[in-house]
Amino acid sequence: MAADVESSDEILAAPGPRRRVRRHVAADDYRLLMSSFPTGVAVVTSIGADTSPRGATCSSLSSVTLAPPTLLVCLTTRSSTLEAIRARGCFAVNLLHARARRTAEVFASPVDDRFAHVRWQPTAAEGLPWLVADALAVAECTVAGLFPIGDHMVVIGEVTAVEISSDVPLLYGMRQFSVWTG
Repeated sequence: MAADVESSDEILAAPGPRRRVRRHVAADDYRLLMSSFPTGVAVVTSIGADTSPRGATCSSLSSVTLAPPTLLVCLTTRSSTLEAIRARGCFAVNLLHARARRTAEVFASPVDDRFAHVRWQPTAAEGLPWLVADALAVAECTVAGLFPIGDHMVVIGEVTAVEISSDVPLLYGMRQFSVWTG
């Protein structure tokens, strides 16, 4: 019976028979809901067709599987970083440390040359932008899949190399930056 439920329908779990209820969730309400879920902060980077570095702050990042090591990031479809990832077929995920708030803000804003504001170097394997002064870890990924959802693209990346240091991650939640204090 559940197979005939449209994706926009919701089945309420309540005593008695299930009933379908269509609901509209306002964008502001959804934004408030998701801001209540703190997450780490990353900058996703790649190299554009013109060989210039591209990057965007991303808090929509998740592990998918250990075998093979795979993660996903979500980027707006208007992103020049997404355009570079599509063209190159690979990207880097720079996990920011607690002192990298300024870098997170630079890569989240419409700054013309974001990389002029940070120290970076090419990664060893693919030559992708590694934010060496701001990242506690970097993962190089090859694109394993691209899935459009609304105004975003879910990018699945198979992790091919990592560099990790011991540091404290930068966090974002409730529309503010924070650090791990435990």
